[in-house]
Amino acid sequence: MSYVALSGLSAAQLDLNTTSNNIANAATYGFKESRAEFGDVYSNSLFTHAKTTPGQGVQAAKVAQQFHEGSSIYTNNPMDLRISGTGFFSVAKDRLQPSTNELTRNGSFHLNKDNYMVTANDEFLLGYQVNKDTGDVLSYEASAINIPKEFGKPKQTSNIEVGFNLPAGAPLKDPALFDITDPETYNRSTSSSIYDSMGQSYKLTSYYLKDATQPNTWLTYYTVTDSDGEKPINIVGGDTTSPTGQVGHTLKFNNDGTLASLNNGQDIVTEALGAGANPVNLNGADETQILAFGLKDATQFAAPFELTKFDEDGATTGFLTKVDFDENGSVLGTYSNGENIVLGRVALVRVANEQGLDKKGSTQWDATQFSGDKIWGESNKGSFGSISSGTLEQSNIDMTQELVDLITAQRNFQANSRSLEVHNQTQQNILQIR
Repeated sequence: MSYVALSGLSAAQLDLNTTSNNIANAATYGFKESRAEFGDVYSNSLFTHAKTTPGQGVQAAKVAQQFHEGSSIYTNNPMDLRISGTGFFSVAKDRLQPSTNELTRNGSFHLNKDNYMVTANDEFLLGYQVNKDTGDVLSYEASAINIPKEFGKPKQTSNIEVGFNLPAGAPLKDPALFDITDPETYNRSTSSSIYDSMGQSYKLTSYYLKDATQPNTWLTYYTVTDSDGEKPINIVGGDTTSPTGQVGHTLKFNNDGTLASLNNGQDIVTEALGAGANPVNLNGADETQILAFGLKDATQFAAPFELTKFDEDGATTGFLTKVDFDENGSVLGTYSNGENIVLGRVALVRVANEQGLDKKGSTQWDATQFSGDKIWGESNKGSFGSISSGTLEQSNIDMTQELVDLITAQRNFQANSRSLEVHNQTQQNILQIR
């Protein structure tokens, strides 16, 4: 009888410890509750009778973790990630040895001093390299996810595509009187940024003038402002037939407002705007920066002036301003130069039998022969779940149920203690019989 009671005490203690551990981790992100499972002990021999043999007590069969999902908590941190559905994040203690990794559902990540995504224990989140054009994963060979602080080398502006509507009812101006310092001599002006080969930005100003000497004709002039002030610049495709010798482009329109011709039919010509003026040298070298303008989207409708497009191929070095994640787990970096880059994709891992995973602490597990090998994949593909940014998975603890289980385990412990006490008292009574 004493052995039965002792086994009951041991089982009740294990149940108490398991339930207490669940309650202690109720606020641990990604924690999975455990459940103590027991089996009865029954043995007999040639000298026992099955119908009259009592059990020999209880034994602990397993402390099984329950992998159902916890509820969500929403945060303001885009690096807080949650998996909705099947799968685990993979983290490695050494970024140079990503093959040695463990699994976790705790998606609380941040950037370390080298801009790697890491856990609170400085373990590296693993992901895949992607094709920057298509966004497709190049290989399921995982590596530590790094988010560069800077992106892109400086690129000199060479090509500019501009779209605009010039108002058909605009007042006529005399090209001979054009003066960039006098707004009365032109109809409208716009300003944008262009870059030299070092990534230095400059203000490009475009002036628009409705020609009083030619019907349905507009003239454009271009200047750039640097430390020495505003100056005309070299362009490709300029119009050298203009009587003023300063015009950048001559645009002739049809009666329906569509573009009829550009530059009086001239082909590619390099023209320094401004009579006798030197073109601006933007890149600091001996050669002059020459800009190619595309104006095929220009229109002349009975509507206000509107700049509909300004695309240029120059760029300066960009500094990281924001990190986002989409539902596919793609890491999206936004940089100060306007670049939005797909930097990689978060890796997801699953196993055939989650109950066979080996607990490692810190809400991490590792695969074993009982769980099956790790199966690598990505969000929203196959049986893998989807990734949500700005969200964390809370523990899957039901606090009400845990408190009920705690009371039950306590009653079991007390009952087994009482059983042992009764057994001891019976033995004392037997020994005192004379």
